[in-house]
Amino acid sequence: MSSDSQTEFSLEKPKPQRNFLTITQLTTRIKSLLEGEVGEVWVRGEVSGFKPSASGHLYFSLKDNSAVLSCALFGAKNRVKFPLKDGVEVIAHGKISVYAPRGNYQFIVDHIEPLGAGALQLAFEQLKAKLLSEGLFDSLRKKKLPEYPSRIAIITSPTGAALQDMLNVLARRNSGISILVVPTLVQGDTAPAQLIRAIEIVNKYNLAELIVLARGGGSLEDLWAFNNEDLVRAVAASGIPVISAVGHEVDFSLCDFAADLRAPTPSAAAEILSKNKVELLEMLRMSENRLSLVFTNKLARQKATLMQLENRLISPSQKVLRTRRLIDEFEMRIIRNMEGKLPVLKQMLDEIDTRMSTATVRKFTDRKHKLEKFSAELEALSPLKVLGRGYTIVKDATQKSLIKSVDDVAVDQTLTLVFHDGKLKTKILEKQKTTN
Repeated sequence: MSSDSQTEFSLEKPKPQRNFLTITQLTTRIKSLLEGEVGEVWVRGEVSGFKPSASGHLYFSLKDNSAVLSCALFGAKNRVKFPLKDGVEVIAHGKISVYAPRGNYQFIVDHIEPLGAGALQLAFEQLKAKLLSEGLFDSLRKKKLPEYPSRIAIITSPTGAALQDMLNVLARRNSGISILVVPTLVQGDTAPAQLIRAIEIVNKYNLAELIVLARGGGSLEDLWAFNNEDLVRAVAASGIPVISAVGHEVDFSLCDFAADLRAPTPSAAAEILSKNKVELLEMLRMSENRLSLVFTNKLARQKATLMQLENRLISPSQKVLRTRRLIDEFEMRIIRNMEGKLPVLKQMLDEIDTRMSTATVRKFTDRKHKLEKFSAELEALSPLKVLGRGYTIVKDATQKSLIKSVDDVAVDQTLTLVFHDGKLKTKILEKQKTTN
C-alpha cells in the first residue's frame, strides 16, 4: 500500500473527555474537606477589624505575625463576657466553614475569652469604670445590715469548702441563727444566671434578713463569674442587704463593690453577721448590772424625797384643829364688823326700798298709758274694723293669695270673699276693667 494510501486512510487520535465542576460543587467539596479535616479547634490571635452588627452578630479577624483568619460569632449577646475590641488578644473555640457567596473560608466562633490574666484584668477595669460612673458603687445607696439577723441566706456551692467554713463559724459563735443555703454554681459560664436567680428568689419570697454571696479563693478566671455585669446589677438592686464574701482577702470582684458590705473571706462574713454567744451573754450581763444600778440609785433618791415629804406632813387632827381656830377667828371678826355697820346698812336698805317702790309705780303707770295708746291705734287699723264698714277681702280660692286687680283674675275662676262676719265662694262670670 502506497504512502498516499496510508495517509488517506489514517485515523485522527481522539481527544480525551474533560470532566468539570460547577463553582457550587467545588465550594461544597472544599467546605466538606475543610470541616471534616479540621473540625473544632481552639485558635489564639489578636482581634482586628472588629465590626458588631445591628442584629447582634460579631464579625472580626484574628491575626498573628504571618496570617489573618476571618471570624464570625453569631448571637454574641450572652456569649461575650468582656469588652471585645481591636488589639485584644484572645483564644477562641469554633470550627472552620466556607462562606459560599464569597468563596472564602471563615472561623465560626462559639466561645471566646481574653488570653491571660492581663486581658481579664483589662476587662475587669473597663467594666468597673463603667459601673462606677453609673453610681452603682456609691456608698450612699448601700443598705444598713441588721445588727442581730435571725435568718440569713447563703448563696454558694453546696459542696464547696466556703460553705462548711461558714457553717462551722456560725455553729460555734451563734447557733441560734436560722440558715438557708441556696445552692448554685460559683464558676463557669452558667454560674452568673444561677446566682442572679437565687438573689431574685430570696428577695421575692423574703426568705432572709441578709444575703451572703460566698465562694472560696481561686484565680482571676475562677472568680470571673462574680464580675458578670448582670450579676453585679442584681446585687446592687437587691432589697435585702448583701454581703459579698468571694475569694481570699487579696481577691476583689465587682460584686464586692456593689454589695452592701465586703467580707475578706466567707469565714469573716460568718463572724461579722453572728455576734459571739458568749459576747452577747456578757453584754446582757453588763446591761443587767447597769439597769440594776440605775434602779437602785433612783430608788434611793425616791426614798429620800419621800422622807422629806413625810417630815413636812401635819397630822389630820392638828390640821383640823388649826382650821377650826382660823374659822373662829374669822367669825369673831365678821361679827364685830357687822355690829358696827348694821344700823347704817339698815337705814341704807330702807332708803333703797323707798326709792325702788316709787320708781316701780312711776314706771308701771307710764307703761300702762303707752299700752292703752297702742291698743287704740291697733284697734283703728284692724282689718276687721274695715270689713265692718262694708269692705270685703278677695282671695283666690285655691292659692289663697289676695286679689288686688282685675288683671289678677280670669273668667270662671273661683274666688273667696271674706266679710266681717263670714266667707263666700263665687265664680267670675265676666270681668270689666275701669279705664281712667
